[in-house]
Amino acid sequence: MVIKLFKCLKMKNNTNPPSNSTFTHTFSINTEAQRHGESTNSVPLSLCVKTNLDDTILIAIWYKSLLCLFLFCLGGTLFAQSVKLSLTESIDLAVDSSLQAFRAKNMYMVSYWAYRSFHAKRLPSLTLRTIPLEYRRDFTKRYDSNENMDVYRQQQSLYSHGNLSISQNFDLTGGTFFIDSELGYMQNFSNSDNYSQFSSVPIRIGYSQSLFGFNGFQWDKKIEPLKYTKAKKQFLYSREEISETTILNFFTLAMAQMEYDMAKDNVSSSDTLYRIGQERQKIASISQADLLTLKLDAVNARNTFKHAEISLKRAMFSFVSFLNMDKETQVALELPDRPENIEISPGEALEHARQYNPDYLAYKQEMLEADREVDKTKKSSNFDASFSVSVGFNQVAADFQGAYRKPLQQDVVSLGLTIPLVDWGVRKGRANMARNNLNVTKISIQQKESNLEQDVVMTVNDFNIQQDLISSAEEALELATLAYNVTKERFIIGKADLNSLTLSLNRQNSAQRNYISALQNYWLNYYKLRKLTLFDFLRQEVLSISLNQYQ
Repeated sequence: MVIKLFKCLKMKNNTNPPSNSTFTHTFSINTEAQRHGESTNSVPLSLCVKTNLDDTILIAIWYKSLLCLFLFCLGGTLFAQSVKLSLTESIDLAVDSSLQAFRAKNMYMVSYWAYRSFHAKRLPSLTLRTIPLEYRRDFTKRYDSNENMDVYRQQQSLYSHGNLSISQNFDLTGGTFFIDSELGYMQNFSNSDNYSQFSSVPIRIGYSQSLFGFNGFQWDKKIEPLKYTKAKKQFLYSREEISETTILNFFTLAMAQMEYDMAKDNVSSSDTLYRIGQERQKIASISQADLLTLKLDAVNARNTFKHAEISLKRAMFSFVSFLNMDKETQVALELPDRPENIEISPGEALEHARQYNPDYLAYKQEMLEADREVDKTKKSSNFDASFSVSVGFNQVAADFQGAYRKPLQQDVVSLGLTIPLVDWGVRKGRANMARNNLNVTKISIQQKESNLEQDVVMTVNDFNIQQDLISSAEEALELATLAYNVTKERFIIGKADLNSLTLSLNRQNSAQRNYISALQNYWLNYYKLRKLTLFDFLRQEVLSISLNQYQ
């Protein structure tokens, strides 16, 4: 919009103005469409104020304040969707608001609640099992002692039962200790007589376990804490992966913006050179072929600009989508400064990787799970014995109070055996499969550890090389820019030919691309090294984050 401020002076006399002379001020806003004569439904805003000459300064200040207010409002409307982001700001935004960050948080929460469930299983549990009401009306088989035979008789009954128990699992033995109490009520309806009974178990203490079977509690005690520790480190690992993706999208957009700016400058420069060529061709300073080449360069520059504009829009959309920002947001990137020189040795990086990388915990988890499967199949292939014992009291009476009066002792001891006689080698086959899988897991883990260590060493070497490449790329960009400017000036005054100018321009464009690529490779390698080691080599500290906010 174009803002115009008009001031009109109206005086009743053309000579010296009296004290009651007045000013009339008109403030109007014209849109671009109105300025070009196009129709619009908007209404210009006009403010007219009459005042004495003594208040002229005050009115001027008031109008100036109003003008600033309108400029502020219009600027907020026009540029609300424009954001300037540095590389660090982009990474912080991505690890907090991107869809990948949301997924990483939820994956961590899955492991967190699994660990909480594991701890809950090791605590005493209180359980109520009840049948509030059961009514039966049917024919049932009964023995008739007079007739010495079984007969069917109609029966109606009402039944209710409840059991309250506290149980505790033992990791060492794999058994379960329990304390419970029971109460039951039964009432029978018949044509001759109705009767009811209460049965109670005031208290009962018992213990049960498998003598030679698989102890899952003991294996869970080894594996579940390891899985949760791995999940916490995996969350940090996922954040560094998001940082890597952010860097890739950041420099893709930076390259697209640079290509767009170069194409735009090339359009202006090629048009200027073509006009200069036309003037020089008039004095026979250049040939017709060179002039046509300049015109072709101008046409190609406009085509390249259009392609660069399309690529910029695509890169912009991908970047803001990854950051989970509004799709209409326009981002202006601020390239990072030349990074500090950091000396990282492969041995130091390997030490941090072995200590903090979640993959090493994953390998340990795989080994424990394979060992657990071997133990499970081995014990299931042999005979199994289960043992249970309970001691308590019970009583039966016609009323509720009597069911708890003078209870009798109740003792239950049970020993069960499960002996596989003939299964045609099924259990043995499962045990052999588990042992073979364990061997495969060992070999696979050795290969994975070797590949991971190689990846760490190669990343360190690439990172150290990239520090030198950035210095070379920066120097090459300065030299290429200086050479192009000099060649362009010499071409304008006729001391350089067209081939030299084109070659100089291509070298400048190539140097700009190489510089951005060098920056991209440097930061990609640095954050990859952070991901592999979970260590910040700039601050010399282990990566960490407070996870209480997600729990």
